Amino acid sequence: MKPAKIQKIGRFFRAVLALAAFAMVLPLAACMYVGGSAGDEEAPLRVTFLDVGQGLAVLLEKDGRYAMYDMGPDSTGVMDSLRSRGVDTLEWVLISHNHRDHAGGFLELSRVHVKRLLVGPDTLGGFVRDSVLRIARRFEIAVDTVVRGTSLGLGEGASDGLSQVGDAPRFEVLWPPDYMRLGGNAASVVLDVGYGEAHALLTGDLDSACERRLLELSPTLTAGLLQVPHHGSAGSSSLAFVGQVAPEFAVASVGEKNPYGHPAGQVVRKYAVVLGDSARFFRTDRDGSVTFSLYRDMGVLR
Repeated sequence: MKPAKIQKIGRFFRAVLALAAFAMVLPLAACMYVGGSAGDEEAPLRVTFLDVGQGLAVLLEKDGRYAMYDMGPDSTGVMDSLRSRGVDTLEWVLISHNHRDHAGGFLELSRVHVKRLLVGPDTLGGFVRDSVLRIARRFEIAVDTVVRGTSLGLGEGASDGLSQVGDAPRFEVLWPPDYMRLGGNAASVVLDVGYGEAHALLTGDLDSACERRLLELSPTLTAGLLQVPHHGSAGSSSLAFVGQVAPEFAVASVGEKNPYGHPAGQVVRKYAVVLGDSARFFRTDRDGSVTFSLYRDMGVLR
């Protein structure tokens, strides 16, 4: 065979190999392209249940702005935990009710700037309530009372640090209504944390009787993530309530070997029925701090 013909055949095969390689790379490149650069991907709203022993402290974060629902008991290092996570400013702190395992951490406020303190109309509290308000006065923190119908934001684009703007995350107070006088667990502020189609429900120490009343006011209430009411007490988490909310994930904030036996075995069994998978039931005494991501179009992810 002549050299010129051999070269021509060689060029032909090299061209075929190049086309084959291009055909293999093209689908991969198409899969890698997701409609914009990685930097354009919208950040989720993150909900973190901090491990504070027998108490409750929930950190909310979106685009570097933070807020807290409850502050856990005192002497558990909540402030140190926030600082270790890079949190130096909280847009607001919402104390669900005046029990020390939910408000005690606020009494040790230091090195974290709180713009606003939000409280419910809890008629009880005594020492805890007075101590929280005294700390707020010392640090010149504005105090507001919230009831059903109050809407909150994370301060983006809002001068007051509270208002919800545009399609940013929305925080809606569902309980208690302003016409009821309640104290203690029954007065727990229930907060619906919403970001597009994703919702988390924070319930404090709500009891079964108030769960029923809440469903009467919000009969279509659902949420992908549920904070187990009252640490999983047998007097909360009625099957009607858990079944209506129909969460994909549930979290019980409890202390290791706590003297109350939280979460109660019967409550754990209810969640097993509704969740359908015990791996979707979290408890801070075993799992430590747990974080969930709320995506506007994808719901709640772990």
